[in-house]
Amino acid sequence: MSRAGSRVTMADVARRCGVSPMTVSYCYNQPDRVAPETLRRVREAAAELGYRGPDPTARSLRRRHTGAIGVVLGEHLAYAFEDPQARRFLAGVAEVCRERGSGLNLIPTTGKAGDVERVRSASVDGYIVWTTVDDDPVLDVVTGLGKPVAVHGGPAVPGAQVVSIDNRASARELAARVFAGARRPAVLSFPFGRDSRSRLALGPAAEDVAFPVTRERLLGIYDHCREAGVAVDRLPVAVAPRNDRAEAVATADRLFEEHLPDAVLAMSDQLAFAVLDAARQRGLRVPDDVALGGWDDDPEARREGLTTITQSLFDQGRACARIALGDRAPVEPVTWTTTVRTSTR
Repeated sequence: MSRAGSRVTMADVARRCGVSPMTVSYCYNQPDRVAPETLRRVREAAAELGYRGPDPTARSLRRRHTGAIGVVLGEHLAYAFEDPQARRFLAGVAEVCRERGSGLNLIPTTGKAGDVERVRSASVDGYIVWTTVDDDPVLDVVTGLGKPVAVHGGPAVPGAQVVSIDNRASARELAARVFAGARRPAVLSFPFGRDSRSRLALGPAAEDVAFPVTRERLLGIYDHCREAGVAVDRLPVAVAPRNDRAEAVATADRLFEEHLPDAVLAMSDQLAFAVLDAARQRGLRVPDDVALGGWDDDPEARREGLTTITQSLFDQGRACARIALGDRAPVEPVTWTTTVRTSTR
């Protein structure tokens, strides 16, 4: 019978069996070191007393190993399940965790005061930071704990390894495809900062963009425009509030309403699909009336004939997980290709 009103300890089990607390510890943590008869007596005594075993939190603190990695999401928790990019990335992380027998903790952050403590107190052996802003205080926390850290997409910070495609080079190449022969090119962009505010501007300064992936892609687009003689300061850039097809349609519709572009480079396939929806509502044909390109090569991209940057977010998730688990082998460079389909001229 368990001791009412008090917590049963390992020492209680040891006294009941007439063995040392260390022997009881071995029964739970290294049972192969204990004689079968002793193991049986300890387990029976524990059951009688209501002892459930060592505290896993205390045990992990003693070992300085928790058996889990943490993914810091700069979004609300539902984002991990709603966003197609995040789902593919996390599937790659989860596969490595399955292979290594590791757990996975999702740690949402929203730019509020509690973020730092939530991340610092996470019981994990290493961190993955999903693309965040340059001045995110969480970066100083994760790189200051002496644990391995992978940052997907950037920014580059001391003490962490970045896993990303060359966003600037891929943007320059994609812009050359999408804007070919266009007289009124335009861009549908990811959010510039954590305010996730929709906006429309002509040639906004890339240096003012807080998210590294967005900034690098905008810089690559500007690189092409300068090479092709397109005036950057007259290039319409519409900013979607989220990487969400349904939510971005209103931003795409505003872009058509104010500038009637004949080519739109969208910073993801989901945003490209939003442009496609807005164009169809207006009776516009792709690519005759408007050329279109995106990133990621979503499963729907082939069916829609979308020209896109093909990259494996799944493989990038795997690479980040290996880094967070402490692998010392160098991570292979992240590859990308331009997949040309019928949405460009």
